[in-house]
Amino acid sequence: MIEIKNVSKSYIKGKKIIDNLNLEIKNGEILGFLGPNGAGKTTVIKMMTGILEIDDGDILIDGKSIKKEPYEAKKNLGLIPDSPDMFLNLKGIEYLNFIADIYKIGKEERIKYIREFSKKFDMENALNEKIESYSHGMRQKIIIIGVLLHQPKNWILDEPITGLDPKAIYDLKTMMKEYAKNGNVVFFSTHILEVAENLCDRVAIINKGNIVFVGKIEELREKMKENNSLEELFMEIINDD
Repeated sequence: MIEIKNVSKSYIKGKKIIDNLNLEIKNGEILGFLGPNGAGKTTVIKMMTGILEIDDGDILIDGKSIKKEPYEAKKNLGLIPDSPDMFLNLKGIEYLNFIADIYKIGKEERIKYIREFSKKFDMENALNEKIESYSHGMRQKIIIIGVLLHQPKNWILDEPITGLDPKAIYDLKTMMKEYAKNGNVVFFSTHILEVAENLCDRVAIINKGNIVFVGKIEELREKMKENNSLEELFMEIINDD
């Protein structure tokens, strides 16, 4: 479970980018995090994962404070960032072994998962090549495989579908469903509203640093008193805010 409690963040003194935000992501659910560019989605994700400091409030990862117990909290996190352009001088297999070392994954277990996930994402023949030679989609895949190695209870994805081919998108969505079904948290931001509508148990919509809606899409339709698509409801609610 992830609990965001009264969290605020300012980049410029006196101007809050995130303002007293509260959100709970429950075990066993997929929650879609939606909002226009500049609304604060990536800032929230960076605070959830300890990349950015929290000015006020706190974020709990399975009861562990990301502020006070960052090491313990991060053990239960897996982040797929919005940009996969990292560790470019490493070979794919070197990167995966590096991640496995960080999380102290044993030899047999890492071999099992590397084989399983590289086969699933058609990356078996690319593991001995440098990441800098990969396409954007391949870089995204190697990051996803790295995240899955330690089987985190809380999976955070920032625009994970960008650059993936149709098969990889299907495989990723299937894995997200399986992950949530097994009692884990899947939290992901996306601009592709059709994916959110078909995949999520609930959605949270952020605009100008504030959560303007949290709930099921059916509840959003009731609130707006309209039977429109998520795209139409989303545009209406952010324009009204």
